[in-house]
Amino acid sequence: MSIIFVGLPGSGKTTIGRQLARRLGVPFVDSDHVIEHRLGCSIREFFAREGEDSFRDLEQQVLDELTQTQQGVIATGGGAVLREANRRHLHERGQVIYLRSSPEDVYRRVRHDTARPLLQVDDPLSRLRALFEARDPLYREAAHFVIETGRPSAAMLVNMICMQLELAGHLPMKDQAGS
Repeated sequence: MSIIFVGLPGSGKTTIGRQLARRLGVPFVDSDHVIEHRLGCSIREFFAREGEDSFRDLEQQVLDELTQTQQGVIATGGGAVLREANRRHLHERGQVIYLRSSPEDVYRRVRHDTARPLLQVDDPLSRLRALFEARDPLYREAAHFVIETGRPSAAMLVNMICMQLELAGHLPMKDQAGS
């Protein structure tokens, strides 16, 4: 079984995904890293050169492959849910966790990150608000679980996710005291 993270860019998919995979002792893969490895350049460069449609075609192909072959934890790109086929494959082939962050929380976390093409605009907070508005329903459609990220530490979020997965029967329950 795969555990798949979706959410806005900067919501913590890679950070939380990596920690969860370590906790569970399973492999971790970031779909954006797989895409960049295949391209031999950054997503940002490819996006600028080939356009969004070409990027989304490649992203769909990579997500289709990963959700069929990858056991463990998968972090997706923020726009992975834009295509209906991706939302369907993610939902059918894994347990999807939507790390739901407010645009303000995301902005606070990533405002100094120059590697994020998304934020290289005049008003990054407005951009994040518009993305949230457009994508929140799509993330919810793909997700089995919605985790509000707010201000808890990464370790606390990993604990919350493990608890949700255990309660839903997707992870073995921890031994209870006295059993």
